[in-house]
Amino acid sequence: MSEVRAGNLGEYDLKGRVAVITGGSSGIGAATARRLAAAGASVAVGYNQGAERAAALAASLPTSQPGQSHLALRTPMEDSAALRAAAAEVEARFGRCDLLVNSAATTRAVPHADLEALDDALIDRVLVTNIRGPFATIRAFAPLLKRGGDAVIVNISSLAAITGTGSSIIYGASKAALDTMGMSLARVLGPEIRVLSISPSAVATDFVPGRSRAAVERQAAASPLATVTEADDVALAIMGAVTHLRLTTGSVILVDGGKHL
Repeated sequence: MSEVRAGNLGEYDLKGRVAVITGGSSGIGAATARRLAAAGASVAVGYNQGAERAAALAASLPTSQPGQSHLALRTPMEDSAALRAAAAEVEARFGRCDLLVNSAATTRAVPHADLEALDDALIDRVLVTNIRGPFATIRAFAPLLKRGGDAVIVNISSLAAITGTGSSIIYGASKAALDTMGMSLARVLGPEIRVLSISPSAVATDFVPGRSRAAVERQAAASPLATVTEADDVALAIMGAVTHLRLTTGSVILVDGGKHL
């Protein structure tokens, strides 16, 4: 952010900044909330159904300045009006928003060859949550982000967008759409807002129902770095994108241990 632009390139210093993280109560979102708060940001932990989990996380985050606070914020991806209300709540509480991380998403494991198992209800749920929801969130927060003049939007995508693999065909397709949408938004929201995609391979979280740690380890073993991607690895990539990649926008950054090779 601006402190880094002024020459503080050796530190992750986000004091005075405000971050909103959808899907922030668990997994990648929670790891990102911890990293951003540790760097000094005030964090709005977005949730849909995990209100108690979000509140507990927000209460546990560190503060580094007098008067600093964090917030549990309802951000349901299917409800555009609620997302606009969330933006209004952030403005009323903090008066600004400098960083938006779109981490909320959904999926279900469906074998790619089983076309009948990929039913219309799942397709619609994935498309609404993974594409329309992030767009509606960006639309709601864009005026607040633009006001600061040096904001960043990070969309959590997936290696599946590039390889066509992943938990289901529609999941990979939704993340490819998210990447394309990010390129378009980077064109129209600059120069005040940068837009990036962070794309991990399989992450060791409970995001995919029924996927075990052993399954993630098997996937990682097939990558050049042979290392499991943890939620905090993705959070660190987000930190780097925010604080150091000053001239990067509209790009996809892989966090996959070289799995794409």
